[in-house]
Amino acid sequence: MEWKEPIEIQLGTIGTRKVEGPFEALIYLIDNWPNRSGPDFVKAKVTCKAAVEGRADAEVARRDFLAAAKEVHCYMN
Repeated sequence: MEWKEPIEIQLGTIGTRKVEGPFEALIYLIDNWPNRSGPDFVKAKVTCKAAVEGRADAEVARRDFLAAAKEVHCYMN
């Protein structure tokens, strides 16, 4: 499952990446996120996991992931 429009992020040593959907976003949130305590991070992690499991809309997960990216200033679009 992919989003209608990817989100481009910049994460430290990983560099710039385009995140195409909730599964990919969840991997970045779990493995590489610079701040795992912000409220937007927590919400994005829950929503992306729910979207991967089919319990939430992928575009809602995109919105929440975008907010998390803005929260840590890694949004590049």
